[in-house]
Amino acid sequence: MAETNNPPAGNNEVTPNMTIYINNLNEKIKLDELKKSLHAVFSQFGKIVEILAFKTLKHKGQAWVVFEEVQSATNAMRQMQSFPFYDKPMRIQYAKTKSDVIAKADGTFVPREKRKRHEEKGKKSKKEQHDPNQMAMGVNPGYPGGYGAAPPLSQIPYPGVRSLVPEAPAPPNNILFIQNLPNETTPMMLQMLFQQYPGFKEVRMVEAKPGIAFIEYGDEAQSTVAMQGLQSFKIQQNPMLITYAKK
Repeated sequence: MAETNNPPAGNNEVTPNMTIYINNLNEKIKLDELKKSLHAVFSQFGKIVEILAFKTLKHKGQAWVVFEEVQSATNAMRQMQSFPFYDKPMRIQYAKTKSDVIAKADGTFVPREKRKRHEEKGKKSKKEQHDPNQMAMGVNPGYPGGYGAAPPLSQIPYPGVRSLVPEAPAPPNNILFIQNLPNETTPMMLQMLFQQYPGFKEVRMVEAKPGIAFIEYGDEAQSTVAMQGLQSFKIQQNPMLITYAKK
């Protein structure tokens, strides 16, 4: 598995590029749902060219998100590092190789068969040079920050949303009312975001009214914490507008 083999300790630096590599993803999520959810949370950082994820055993729990701009990839990696995605903190780094889409666009594309033969030759010559002690120091333990301690979502700045909040909101209670959702939003996407907060019970969406949802918690204190943490979090380019539901 070329994407996840640990390189020698001296080669951990990967040049910033338009593709980010994500691992530690929840393997139980269906491929279509995974791609939709990745697109939903990462498209806020810029235009996405493609998302790659595969069913094969060696690629499980991994994905590649290809942006149109390097800055988009950089912002996504910084802000979403360790984000709890379906109960597992994402591990993100720049991809080590260009996606085929980008390579074809800039004229550096090499068909996979030729690339594979070239890589096999390179591996043979490099094998003799590798220090086994260095090989044990792979890139995976080098991710910054603890994966179990995701930064509060409230620290991700999304200005300008407060003006959208109604002047006379409903009194605090255990049910949240979510507005401004993209039509493609699914209950599973919302569950992924809201279940990281204690007391989460369920997501309710109204099929006849796309763009809104109700999230229920055990009590109003728990719903308040979730509202403060996810207020204006963007799904695609839409910042969520969260208020208490009217009863």
